[in-house]
Amino acid sequence: MPLLLECARVRGPEYLTQMWHFMCDALIKAIGTEPDSDVLSEIMHSFAKCIEVMGDGCLNNEHFEELGGILKAKLEEHFKNQELRQVKRQDEDYDEQVEESLQDEDDNDVYILTKVSDILHSIFSSYKEKVLPWFEQLLPLIVNLICPHRPWPDRQWGLCIFDDVIEHCSPASFKYAEYFLRPMLQYVCDSSPEVRQAAAYGLGVMAQYGGDNYRPFCTEALPLLVRVIQSVDSKTKENVNATENCISAVGKIMKFKPDCVNVEEVLPHWLSWLPLHEDKEEAVQTFSYLCDLIESNHPIVLGPNNTNLPKIFSIIAEGEMHEAIKHEDPCAKRLANVVRQVQTSGGLWTECIAHLSPEHQAAIQELLNSA
Repeated sequence: MPLLLECARVRGPEYLTQMWHFMCDALIKAIGTEPDSDVLSEIMHSFAKCIEVMGDGCLNNEHFEELGGILKAKLEEHFKNQELRQVKRQDEDYDEQVEESLQDEDDNDVYILTKVSDILHSIFSSYKEKVLPWFEQLLPLIVNLICPHRPWPDRQWGLCIFDDVIEHCSPASFKYAEYFLRPMLQYVCDSSPEVRQAAAYGLGVMAQYGGDNYRPFCTEALPLLVRVIQSVDSKTKENVNATENCISAVGKIMKFKPDCVNVEEVLPHWLSWLPLHEDKEEAVQTFSYLCDLIESNHPIVLGPNNTNLPKIFSIIAEGEMHEAIKHEDPCAKRLANVVRQVQTSGGLWTECIAHLSPEHQAAIQELLNSA
């Protein structure tokens, strides 16, 4: 469906709008009535992508009213199904086979929950704070998702929804901070890496997009983020994505709320944690901030007499090797320009290259060739 809309663009905006109006009512109705969870999830995903294509103004008041009722019903059904499964676990016929069936049901419900999150993400990114009054009918249910007694997928996706509220609706989002700020700060140290990742991302966008009201909470968040980053198992396979979101969040706090932390104290630690390998989007954020610091000749980053440049070259090379630097992104050109500037300095270039392995040297050359 979203691809069909993209194709319709060539016929002009009027034709595109007519096609969307023809599709929209049917999609919303199908979300409310489709009984098969696999088909339903595809319809919900398609609807979310269509909203992203069409943008602000694609839904009228009637659409919002109907959609709000449907999403509310989906969330209520999610909680009811969880309660029913708990009752079945107390039944005298409960055994491993029953548990396997219940787990399949739970997985299906969680997948539908992810699609509710997708739809809300598309609406928030398109409508921004204008949609907050409509969202309030869902607010108690989203708050329920992030209660401590909820299963970790509930808390993960509840946080993701509030992440979108912060990212796309700030500074107006602070109106709802009483519902999500304490859980977000608490969950950055949660035992579930998925929950930690969602909480850390939220703290990062809080620094990036939140208004002045969020400043004290950026200060409070910093030691919690550092604790996660410095834990002994922070870079294991199951933990690395959450850890990288924490590293990115620390960078965002320093970049966007520098008066909330001691940047000179934190910056050397942050540099030692780079580069990010797994989360490509957050890697771009960290490399962009690194470029800002290098281009401004930040003394802590460059070191006395540029002694940190070999380390910076190593970070850039690692990022290139792990494909964390996207060549089409402006950040790649900025990093390449940093390297080219050092190339003209003779002895400093020789020193930087001497510290790199052959693989790292090849990665630097690849960056220069492509950016």
